[in-house]
Amino acid sequence: MSQLFYWPGKYYLYAIGNTSAVCLTRNLPPEEDADILLLGCGDPRHVLYTIYSQQEKSSRSLDFTCVDYEPAVLARNMLLFTLIADDVPVSTIWNIFYHMYLDTESHAVLIAQCKKLVERSHNMEAWRASPYSAYLRVSTEYTLMEIRRHWSLYISMPELPSKRQKAIRQAFEAIFKEQRRPSTAGAVSWSSARSAGPLLFEAGDTWSRQPDNHVRNFRNTGTTFFQSKDVSAAKFPNPTLAYSLVGEGCALHYATDPIMGFHLAAVFGNSEAAVAPVDVVQAARKQFSEWCAASRMAVADSATAPRIRFFLADAIAASRALRAYGSTRTLKLGVPVAQFCTQLIHLDGEEYTSGRAPTSFNVIETSNLIDYIGLLNVLISSASLLSRSPSSVLYTESLLFQGKDATKEFAALLHADIGTMALILDLCPTDYLSGFTTRSNTHELSMYYSETKKQRRDTVPSQYHQVTTWKSPSSCDSVLALRGGRPSLSPIFDTRQLGTLLFDMYHSLFRQEDARTFLAENKDNLARAVGMANILHYNRETFVFLLKLVRERLHIPASEWLQVMGRFQELEWEDTTMPMNTINRNDLYANLHRQNVYTVLAYSSPPQRIGRFADWDVVPPVVRVVLSVPREKIVAFERLGGGTPVVQCHVRGVRSMNAFSAIHLAYGRALAIGTKRSPRVRFEQDPQGRHGTFPLVVSFVMSAYLLSDIESPEGIKVSLSVRSTTGTNELVRKMGMELEIFGAKLMDEGHVHVLPEPQLSPAVLATPTGSSISSPNATTISNIGRQGAVVVELDEQNELVSSLSARVDITDADVVREFGSGAIPTISQTSPCAMRLTVADRVHDVIFPFPVIGSQQKLRLARKSRYIEVVVPTSGPFLKPDGMKLNPFPVVGDGKALVPWNIHRIVLSRLPVLALRGSQLDPWLNVHVGSMLSARERKMRKKQKADALLFVKDTLHFITVYSAGTQQESQVKVPVRVFALRDETTNNCDTIFFISDLRFDVSSHTVVCDGYVLPLTHNIMLKIASFFGLLVGSGTMVDVRVFEGEMEAWKQLIPAFVERCRTWEHTDNCEYLTRQEVPLTQEMESDPLCSCGRGKDVDGLLKVPEWRRYAPFVTRIALSPLFAVSYLETVGRDPSAHKCSVCRGKGKPKIMACSKCQKVRYCSAACQKKDWPRHKPTCKA
Repeated sequence: MSQLFYWPGKYYLYAIGNTSAVCLTRNLPPEEDADILLLGCGDPRHVLYTIYSQQEKSSRSLDFTCVDYEPAVLARNMLLFTLIADDVPVSTIWNIFYHMYLDTESHAVLIAQCKKLVERSHNMEAWRASPYSAYLRVSTEYTLMEIRRHWSLYISMPELPSKRQKAIRQAFEAIFKEQRRPSTAGAVSWSSARSAGPLLFEAGDTWSRQPDNHVRNFRNTGTTFFQSKDVSAAKFPNPTLAYSLVGEGCALHYATDPIMGFHLAAVFGNSEAAVAPVDVVQAARKQFSEWCAASRMAVADSATAPRIRFFLADAIAASRALRAYGSTRTLKLGVPVAQFCTQLIHLDGEEYTSGRAPTSFNVIETSNLIDYIGLLNVLISSASLLSRSPSSVLYTESLLFQGKDATKEFAALLHADIGTMALILDLCPTDYLSGFTTRSNTHELSMYYSETKKQRRDTVPSQYHQVTTWKSPSSCDSVLALRGGRPSLSPIFDTRQLGTLLFDMYHSLFRQEDARTFLAENKDNLARAVGMANILHYNRETFVFLLKLVRERLHIPASEWLQVMGRFQELEWEDTTMPMNTINRNDLYANLHRQNVYTVLAYSSPPQRIGRFADWDVVPPVVRVVLSVPREKIVAFERLGGGTPVVQCHVRGVRSMNAFSAIHLAYGRALAIGTKRSPRVRFEQDPQGRHGTFPLVVSFVMSAYLLSDIESPEGIKVSLSVRSTTGTNELVRKMGMELEIFGAKLMDEGHVHVLPEPQLSPAVLATPTGSSISSPNATTISNIGRQGAVVVELDEQNELVSSLSARVDITDADVVREFGSGAIPTISQTSPCAMRLTVADRVHDVIFPFPVIGSQQKLRLARKSRYIEVVVPTSGPFLKPDGMKLNPFPVVGDGKALVPWNIHRIVLSRLPVLALRGSQLDPWLNVHVGSMLSARERKMRKKQKADALLFVKDTLHFITVYSAGTQQESQVKVPVRVFALRDETTNNCDTIFFISDLRFDVSSHTVVCDGYVLPLTHNIMLKIASFFGLLVGSGTMVDVRVFEGEMEAWKQLIPAFVERCRTWEHTDNCEYLTRQEVPLTQEMESDPLCSCGRGKDVDGLLKVPEWRRYAPFVTRIALSPLFAVSYLETVGRDPSAHKCSVCRGKGKPKIMACSKCQKVRYCSAACQKKDWPRHKPTCKA
């Protein structure tokens, strides 16, 4: 398995989500069908809210694939959707899903529903014949059988012997025992308050003054009831919470709060008085009722019902299975469902071969898997499953962090530069390129800083919620998107530079395995670092899958891949800074060969046929070792109370020691069924799992020659051991230095099996086309010749992208003649990712896979060879010039399906209106909207520096607070609802906003101004001239001064703010489509918008008598704050981070640059001398 294995401690069932629900289609145009993959899906709040958030009469089809490794989660979710479809009262559904204890009626409904479901799920055929299968599907038969098993357990629980029932009840009562202590009576649950978004502190302050708040009430009663008679009636332990992977009892997490998944901003923001606990619960119940009603309506018509598919598997395993089927049509890959399970994933043939179940998705939601498997594992697993749609999106999320500063940790999670990895993976955080986000986490920042001040110097808060939106970087180019001109050829990296980059990532991933390195790098954060020393995610198999993905994404030919890996292996052998790599190296080599990524030279000679291989017909380079660990050894280890350390296998001899961390475990018996010549085993799983009596069977792959060629097989020992870290010092005292749980001799056939391990098929490398343009209908211009793949040049440290170069081979006869005669090409940047090359009146759009700085371009002319090379630096992150600064607010799409690229969509009718009367806005609204600015922007404003984005933010702040009537500049705080953008230089005004309502954008934790935009073009002015003076003279309109560059920014931003909330469709005659550009203009007194939405969806405008005459001329718009990106505020590289070009080491004593070119750096004269023959030909002053 491509993640480290932690010995399981106390297991928790996460039956209810701990963050508020989001709409999963928020970045898709409303016309685009949604194929959505949820990895680590948890409870169904996101699915319910997504269905609820669709536009009325939407024609979009929704297909959800929900992956989770806990069958109880899927059984509960599937049960919930059947209850909704069967029109069970919502109050009963709420009780069944959210309460720990049920009343008689709810309990009876649950049992009756489960009996119905069990009867209809004997097998896949029976389920497909049931009415539920029209919208509830399963990916594998094993999924259905495990879900059915849980439903059966729910049915039988009331009939259990009294002793077992008593044990279950005791387990339920123990869940919140610690939280019920008097000392915690007034404690604030910040995790619950998080659901209030910008009103987090108001929620926390309210609950801190309520000893009977909803959190404490749930912990005391196991219900959301406040009436004593209702609490008394709920006497049956909820069977859906009594079973999980750990068996019978109750493993519910102690911080479970039914309210966390709902939106509480409007509850606190609109309240005229103190919010009572019952108000919070009633608000959540009302939202749940609305979600259920929307879902019930959606599934009523089987032809258009959303499909919700359940897939029981570990997220990484499920992704591999889906990827395999998508590329090779393999239904059974041979990947286990999860740890402690030997069942292999076998996709259902009818579900997938019919084409009904997608294996490519335009939305992938990964919950907070980063916290459990690491960002790299998330990206490796999901990147290949994302479709090529311009709007395709991947969401990552984290709650935990390990470093000293949570706000900056994200940038380090990739173990490489974000921009460089974006070119490799074709995925980039949208806010990295934009420099802003429309989803607020400023309440998280405030909570984080507030809690940090309260902590000791060496400790910090445990949580910091961060959601990141990833898209293809070239998809930000609205011009290319409208013209179908995204690049299809993968970029080309220099093999030496790529090999060096990959080694640096390898070094970053594993350098802290050495205790001295760990202590040195964490000296300023030692207490927290030691406490979290066991929270590691990656093993050598992770890195192998990363290499496999890199080769697939970049389509690297075999000969060049050998050069990449040759450079990697050269540095890996040269490195002396990772002593622990010597014992992990063979883990890497074995998995490289098994995954068909690379085969080291040591595997070229067949292993000796001695020891366990003596009778084998053929000894492959890699074998699988199976170790049976007696149950009593496991029991003894767990009695030590060692927590949840990393566990791995060791193979030791007299002269050798190797560690293998890519292990798979399951309780059961490994039974030999093969022959001496061809050994095989059959696995018999323990039905009681962790609570049974069978041994623990552990398997891993390793190099065969280590068992035969290094030393005598009789002296080799195979063991299961704890991995030594700075966090395992206490275990060393109890277990000894080797930290061995159990070991057996290699030749011990009772405990050790050695099996041949086949090499897997090589990566599928799709043959790239000969064109740089992705669509056959592309209308980008190519009148000069043919563009090849873009070449990536890294800087001298092989870390950051130095430049991109694209070669255009001249094929047009006229251009060949003119260019050969000395014609001088000209070039200009036309969009973030495109440069327009002109030669002899012919033009060619040169396309790049990443935004570029066109103003710093260079041309290389090869007149004899008839080509032109365009060289440009990349424009990322957002502080660099050009790139997305040409249009920071792009609208992209395919045909009429348009959507903002970096501003999420909303359905305004689904958002609660912010009540202005009676509510207390002053304490929070100004603070929230004011939190848009970063420290850098505040300094710029103080120094009166011009910056268009800063000016736009100030204008948005002005409009929002004046619309709410909370402006601090005015003595009389009356809401203002009409705003005119007036250019400071010319004093001209050409844009008016009518704000009908302020709304809570609850899932993004911010507010939006629901309004209408009126462009004052010459034609429109002629039509409104007779009554426009009344508006101007009414005194209800306020001028908003806009400054240098701001009006152009507004012309770009207005179409995005319109697109995010449109309920209408673009017509065939849409100006965006005919002119292939959004916006249509950036000029004053011209309209940037198409006419498709003019006069539509204007009910809010019609409610104000003075505004009605403008209805035919306005377009609905949703304005909202643009928040700074916390992890981007510090950008650049520490000069002390330079590494030697030869050995990647630090200076001896300091790093030195080549005296001639000053680009390549060396740690010593010896390394410089060694590298000179290679460097000399390219060394230029």
